[in-house]
Amino acid sequence: MHAPDLAPDALAGLRVVEMGQLIAGPFAAKTLGDFGAEIVKIEPPAGGDPLRGWRLLQEGTSVWWQVQSRNKRSLALDLRRPEGQAVARRLVARADVLIENFRPGTLEGWGMGYEELARDNPGLVMLRISGYGQSGPYRDRPGFGAIAEAMGGLRHLTGESGRVPVRCGVSIGDTLAALHGTIGVLTALYHRKVNGGRGQVIDMALHEAVFNCMESLVPEYSAFGAVREPAGSALPGIAPSNAYRCTDGVVLVSGNGDSIFRRLMQAIGRADLAQDPALAHNAGRVARVEEIDGAIGAWTAARSVAEVLDALAAASVPAGRVYTARDIAADPHYRARAMLLEQTTRDGRRLEVPGIVPKLLGTPGRVRHAAPRLGEDSDAVLRELGCSDEEIARLRAGGVVA
Repeated sequence: MHAPDLAPDALAGLRVVEMGQLIAGPFAAKTLGDFGAEIVKIEPPAGGDPLRGWRLLQEGTSVWWQVQSRNKRSLALDLRRPEGQAVARRLVARADVLIENFRPGTLEGWGMGYEELARDNPGLVMLRISGYGQSGPYRDRPGFGAIAEAMGGLRHLTGESGRVPVRCGVSIGDTLAALHGTIGVLTALYHRKVNGGRGQVIDMALHEAVFNCMESLVPEYSAFGAVREPAGSALPGIAPSNAYRCTDGVVLVSGNGDSIFRRLMQAIGRADLAQDPALAHNAGRVARVEEIDGAIGAWTAARSVAEVLDALAAASVPAGRVYTARDIAADPHYRARAMLLEQTTRDGRRLEVPGIVPKLLGTPGRVRHAAPRLGEDSDAVLRELGCSDEEIARLRAGGVVA
């Protein structure tokens, strides 16, 4: 089912000021922008957001930037200057949401702490993303997503026993904080609507977002003194669920449901294991996980990835290949669900980018406009604040605006 093309944007009319850079703050703003929020991104005039120059560049601009900053406008404003801070305060005074991911105390040093901003805008919702939060003994330490992944408990579990832990391949700590922060913004906006119109601060620490996703890590330690250790591709305490080699690659198989396990064993020709009463439930399978993994691995090792997936799909056993970017781009399911969109940059180049998540069937998100050039919208934003051409020219001449 698809919503009408003219369905209103879910967050139409919501005004957001983004003072963040790189990943966590900007990803939260991108998520709001995909559903119709008006995003004004404040960038330093000298170079802008460093993400513009990260990873692979197309004619001098990161293709990552084209995703992270779609549906945003760029105001190149020097927040270190009193004149720039004055402009920012005027912009925030008419906003619903302010997103920032500076080190704690930075905005207070510029006279833009929440108490000061809320005097002019009591309904302001302020999302503050930092390494360790706005309080506590570590608040002043610099923190990046990779450090948060370590402190949150994720990095210790990522890898194989006895080897140096590895990162998951993307900046998952930043993204988890952004998504938690977005939930916080929407929750605070609902509270503002039903409880007198007052805003509040969302204090989002990177490591806390990671820790919130660590399942039973701490309860297991609390109850049993058990410290979960890395287990490679296996899912400790749940069997069978692992990666298995084929003649031309690797497949992941999740046969850990009781009925799924029986179907899996039948599919690989091991009716003896399917009918073994000791393996009827997870506890018994965990006790014999090496035997079960060996049986599955022996079966997959003689077959191609495609043969394995076809056989397991016929048996209704969850399984999948390990996708690369090339696999994603060629996959019909991604395209059927609009998870690959063609986006045109401000320079007229076409680029495939990730689609919009989550999928709201009544008010779906969309790409309204491409990521901006640095300061491309400065004049328009300043005029909306009531700045005259003379004032804009003065700010530009002084290097406050670019």
